[in-house]
Amino acid sequence: MLNKFKKLDWPIIIILGIFMVISIFVIKSATFSDPKFVGSHFKMMYFYIGGFAIMLGVSLVDYRLLLKGWIYFYGLGVALLIAVFFLGAKINGAVGWFKLPGGLQFQPAELMKLAIIVMVAYLMGRRTGDPLRFRGDVIPIGFLTFIPFLLVLIQPDLGNAIIYVVILLGMFWIGNVRYTHVVIGLGAVLAAMFLFVFLFNTFNQDIKDYLQAKDKIHWYQRINTFMNPDSATEDEKHQSNNAMIAIGSGGLTGEGYMQSESIKKKFVPYPYSDSIFVVIGEEFGFQGASVLLLLYFLLIYRMILIAFQCYDQRGAYIIIGIVSMFVFQIFENIGMMIGIMPITGITLPFISYGGTSLLLNMLCIGIVLSVKIYQEKYALED
Repeated sequence: MLNKFKKLDWPIIIILGIFMVISIFVIKSATFSDPKFVGSHFKMMYFYIGGFAIMLGVSLVDYRLLLKGWIYFYGLGVALLIAVFFLGAKINGAVGWFKLPGGLQFQPAELMKLAIIVMVAYLMGRRTGDPLRFRGDVIPIGFLTFIPFLLVLIQPDLGNAIIYVVILLGMFWIGNVRYTHVVIGLGAVLAAMFLFVFLFNTFNQDIKDYLQAKDKIHWYQRINTFMNPDSATEDEKHQSNNAMIAIGSGGLTGEGYMQSESIKKKFVPYPYSDSIFVVIGEEFGFQGASVLLLLYFLLIYRMILIAFQCYDQRGAYIIIGIVSMFVFQIFENIGMMIGIMPITGITLPFISYGGTSLLLNMLCIGIVLSVKIYQEKYALED
C-alpha cells in the first residue's frame, strides 16, 4: 500500500489542491449576493473532500478491472440515460438529472463520458497497435458511441453530446486510425456542418417557431447568436455580450476579489457554474486567467506524460480519452465566454460548482493515477 502511494503523481495532486482553493473562493465570490446560493462554496468543499477520497481509492485499484467489465459499465450508463427520461427532473430546459435525497442531483450524462472512454479503450486495445479496421472497428465503436450521443442530444443536452464525439475522435486519432478513414470522417463532418448551416439559415424562422412552441427556444438563441450575431436580438446576445464586457473590465490585474460588478448587478447568469470564468476574468484580470490556464496546461502535460510512459496501450488510450474530454471542456467553456464558441451548458472542469461533474473528474484522475501505479506491474506480467 505504501509503495503505491509513493508511485502517485504528486504534481497532479498538488494541482488539484490548488484548483480546490480557487474553486471554493471563486464560488464564494460568485454567490455572495444571491441568497439562494449563499454557502455553495461549503458544499463544493465537501464535494472536493469526497472527490479526493474517490480519486485516491480508485488510484489504488488496478484500472484493468474496469476494462474487463467495460460492457457492464457501458450498459449501466445507457440504462441510466434511458431511465432519466422517465424518472428525471427538468432543469434549465433539459430532462437529464436525478434528484437525490438531501437536495443533491446526479447527471448520468457525466458518468457516460467515462463509460465511453473505457469502452473505446477496450475495443481499440484488441488491435494491439495495428491500424483500426473500418468495418471491424471504426463502425462498431462509432455506433456504440452514437447511442448515448442520441439519448443525451434529445434531453436536450448539446454540450455533453458533443463531448462524446470529441472523446471518440481523440481516441481514434491516437488509436492508429488509417488516413483514408480520417479523410472520410473529416469530409462527413464538414458536409454535415455545411448542411446544418444551410438548413438553419434557410428555415431560420420556422426553426425558431417550432422550438419556441416546444419550450426549447434557448437552443435557437444560443446557435443563432453564434452563427448570426448581426441579426440576433439584444436578448439573445445578452449573456455573451455581458460576459465579454465583464472579462474586459478586469483588465490586467482585475477589479479585486468579491468586487465583481456583474455579480452584484446579476448581468451574467450562472456565475457559479457555466460562467465562472467571467468571475475570474473580472476579479483577477488577465493575470488570474493566465495562471488558471497555466495550471490546466500543467495538469494536461502530466497526464500526457503518464500516457507516453505507459506500457499498456489500453491505459494510454484511457488517458488520451480523458485528456480529450478535459481539453474540449476547457476550450468550450472559456471560448463561449469570449465569443469564439457557441454557448452551451458545459462547465469549467474542477472550478465550476457541481457535484456530479467534479466527482466524475476526480474519478477520471484516479484512473489516470492507477495507470501510472500499475504500468510497471503490467510490464513484468507481459
